Amino acid sequence: NLSPRRFYLHPELSKDLVGTHPPGAHSLVAVSVGYFLEDFVDMLCNQKLHQSWELLFHHSVVIVCFGIAVLLHQYVGFALVALLVEINSIFLHLRQILLMANLVHTACYRLNSVVNLGTYVVFRIATLAWMTRWLFLNRQNVPPATYAVGTVGMAIMTPMNIILFYRLLRSDFFK
Repeated sequence: NLSPRRFYLHPELSKDLVGTHPPGAHSLVAVSVGYFLEDFVDMLCNQKLHQSWELLFHHSVVIVCFGIAVLLHQYVGFALVALLVEINSIFLHLRQILLMANLVHTACYRLNSVVNLGTYVVFRIATLAWMTRWLFLNRQNVPPATYAVGTVGMAIMTPMNIILFYRLLRSDFFK
């Protein structure tokens, strides 16, 4: 049920990210909204605001954008592309677990750092760049309000991801 498989099995998504989506895609995006809502509430209840404000902001943007796709039954394909970003989250979370376990000076941490950066470039930076390009090229097919939400979402997510990439580089490779 991973997003890349969806694009392989349903190549029509590459032509129409607004109205086309394969069976189960709407449910996948709806479940993702639920995950981001749950994680948002968990962070509010269990973390200090100064520690989690960036992720809370990130989750808010995702909840709004994905929520629009779920409610309108449109832009589900675009949301599927956005979910490609979450492939990198596996390695970001593993990094956090290794840090908490004090395993920073291990081969496992080193390997994860390299894979984390590689998947970060492919699944976060390249995907967000592609999404921004798609939104710009298809602006005439997107209603103004939805275009505004998408543009603001991309304008927020892209710098956040570039800053996090810089932090990861500095922390794991340029100490």
